[in-house]
Amino acid sequence: MIFGSEFGRQPGAQGPDGRDHNITGYSMFLTGAGVKPGFTYGSTDELGVKAVEGRMHTNDLHATLLALMGLDHERLTYRYGGRDFRLTDVAGYVTKEIFA
Repeated sequence: MIFGSEFGRQPGAQGPDGRDHNITGYSMFLTGAGVKPGFTYGSTDELGVKAVEGRMHTNDLHATLLALMGLDHERLTYRYGGRDFRLTDVAGYVTKEIFA
């Protein structure tokens, strides 16, 4: 199961209309499907603004989720117009540290 959002929320705001969006450090919650239980991967700075440890690119997240489903993201490559394409955009590292 995955819980997440497209971006996080900053702990402060520049205006009176609520908190600002945060694209440099946000949380996701994964459970089941071979994910290590009770485990935290990565952290943000003391203000919760930027990821400082265990940073993960979206391509890495997708590669890791595919691996948890038993799929090798590198084998999902196809060639079109002289360029290789895949769900992780010919990138992505499987973060095995979160595997049970």
